[in-house]
Amino acid sequence: MATDRLAGVLFDVDGTLVDTTYLHTVSWWEALRQTDQPVPMAVVHRSIGMGSDKLLDHLLGPERDRAADQKLRDAHDTLYAEYWERLTPLPRAADLLRACAERGLRVVLATSAAEHEVTALRRALNADDVVDTVTSSADARESKPAPDILEAALAQSGLTAERVVFVGDSVWDVAAAGKLNIPCVGLTCGGTSRGELAGAGAVAVYDDPAALLSELADSPLTRPR
Repeated sequence: MATDRLAGVLFDVDGTLVDTTYLHTVSWWEALRQTDQPVPMAVVHRSIGMGSDKLLDHLLGPERDRAADQKLRDAHDTLYAEYWERLTPLPRAADLLRACAERGLRVVLATSAAEHEVTALRRALNADDVVDTVTSSADARESKPAPDILEAALAQSGLTAERVVFVGDSVWDVAAAGKLNIPCVGLTCGGTSRGELAGAGAVAVYDDPAALLSELADSPLTRPR
């Protein structure tokens, strides 16, 4: 393979391949309400894609009393776990992963979800037969928009930043990829608009995995870097 060609594709999972963005939104909204720190749901949604540490900083301010942070995380996890058996892949998500693998690209799930959540996400996606590498929050010191989870995905897969593309659904995904000079393809199925993703630096934007799959041959996933 020529050195200017892609060797693999890194995929975010929540909101990109599995339809969870609004489940996380509702779970954080309720966790905050339960601790008498209400935040409008639209504001919570804008923070989804960050890790819980940075999400809480973003919503409640970095100078807040952090004593309740673990209680908030536990409440979110308990509420979100109620949806695990009902998680649904986004349109043709597994087909997209298989199409990438058929083109000789290594498929990496670069997710910062907790390990127990990753199990539920993989079960919903049902594409382990073509997945090369999977990360979790345990692999990253800092969450997005820091690039730690992408660095971990590269290290574990043996891929290099020069020969991959990242697919994500939030401006935080685009920002994390940008720190490593990895092109990021944005999907609007997580609830972030085409304009916001493009404005953050996404090299291309599609509605969802099905739309990307339909244009795969002419997309950044198959063109030389």
